[in-house]
Amino acid sequence: MEREKMKRQDVVDEYGAELLFLSEEYFDGAIIGVTGKSQVAYDMDAMIDLFSRNNDCTYEEAVEYLEFNTWHAYVGEETPVFITRLSQ
Repeated sequence: MEREKMKRQDVVDEYGAELLFLSEEYFDGAIIGVTGKSQVAYDMDAMIDLFSRNNDCTYEEAVEYLEFNTWHAYVGEETPVFITRLSQ
């Protein structure tokens, strides 16, 4: 069953406007929650899929871009966190 896309405004309404989101709104589909420290949490696999579909690139190109430009970036205490889901 596919998970319903979380809307950025719904997250802000519930957790507060101080949250830091990724600038590309298509990544909202990868939001899986908010940490206890008020950081937005993103699913890394979903991000790869969303990036590759929105930028017409391969899986490998998406991973390379996200690793260099997003996942290892630090922009302060509100920096989003990126999660790899464990298989069940």
